[in-house]
Parts: sequence; structure tokens; C-alpha cells
Amino acid sequence: MSKIALFGANGTIGSRVLDEALERGHEVTAVVRDPAKLTRSHPKLTVTTGDVLDPASVTAVAQGQDVVVSAVGGGDGPGHLATIEPSAKSLVAGLRQLGADAPRLIAVGGAGSLRTPDGKQVWDAEGLPEFLLQIMHAHGDALDFYRTVTDVRWTNLSPAASIEPGARTGSYRTATDELVTAADGSSRISAEDYAVALLDEVEQPRHIGERFTVGY
Repeated sequence: MSKIALFGANGTIGSRVLDEALERGHEVTAVVRDPAKLTRSHPKLTVTTGDVLDPASVTAVAQGQDVVVSAVGGGDGPGHLATIEPSAKSLVAGLRQLGADAPRLIAVGGAGSLRTPDGKQVWDAEGLPEFLLQIMHAHGDALDFYRTVTDVRWTNLSPAASIEPGARTGSYRTATDELVTAADGSSRISAEDYAVALLDEVEQPRHIGERFTVGY
């Protein structure tokens, strides 16, 4: 079992990652600004105060962990926009302080930069609201930054074009930079099955130093 430090445990995706990790028997340290807001109780859960935008805080909570998971900016609205790229830089800066002993980093990414079957990118679709485009491009900027990093073991996991709470089926398909679509052209994943894919990557690393994506 792994020791996992989880940023963003209160969010739509982060809460599902937390549930999935605990269900599998991993030890999870949920890193939050206000511990009172995380009411979940579990023998393998520790709640601690921390700030994903403070590299020193990242270093402190990452010490002794096997994996750091960041679900910051994982789709919980425009209020998270300002933290997406800065948190990526802070996480890497904090982990760099641990050198060779640094845990892996798995970060929730966005779908906007994924290639669609027509060769465009998701964010090129007509009619997308401005706040959504801003979030997509912020995730794209964070991914561009991660791709410059060679001294921290990172993975960026993009969801399908549509991700929302739903059923946990345990089934999904993966790709790297191409949007995963169904036969009818739709692209979706439940937040629960996204969490399944993320924990599968924790347990069986296949995408160190790259982005991958999941969908049905």
C-alpha cells in the first residue's frame, strides 16, 4: 500500500480520489487549508493543514510520502482558475527540495488541449463559455510547464470532455494526447471512474513524465 498526500480532497474529483484510495487500503494525508471543512473520518486518513501554493508547505507534507496527488483546479468552477498553473509550479518546486527522495506527483489535468478526431483541440470547439476556455487554457499552461520538468517524476491525467459525478464501473479506456470518444462520438467519464484510473496509475505506474487521458 502507498502513502499518498492529497491536495484538493474537498473537491468533486479530489473527494472521489480520497474515497477510492481509502477503499483500496492506502494511507492518505489530506492537505487542506481548513481541516474543519473535511469531515470524513477513516483509520487510514490523516488531515493536515497545508497550502499547495507554498513550496515549503508542499515539501513538508510530501516528506515520507510515496505519491503526491493534486486535484486542485479539477473542475470545480472558475474560482479555481488562479491556482491551476501556480500550483503546478509550487508542487514541483516543493518536491525538488526533497531531491532523489521526492515522491511521485500525479496532477489532475484538463481536457482542453486534447486532440479531437478532426485534428483540432477540444478548446477549439465553437460556443464554449469564456470562463471554461480560461480554465482549459490554464490547464494547458500547467501541462506545458510539466513537460519542461525532468527532475521530478510527474504524471498529468486529463479527463474526458465531460466529467461529472456518476457510477463507479471500474472500466475505462486510455490514450495519451487524443480525446477518448465512444462510438457515438461522445467523450465522457464519471468522476468515480476517473478516480479509479488515477489510483490504478498510483499502483501500477505507466505514465511517468507524460500526460494521459481516460474516457469510456
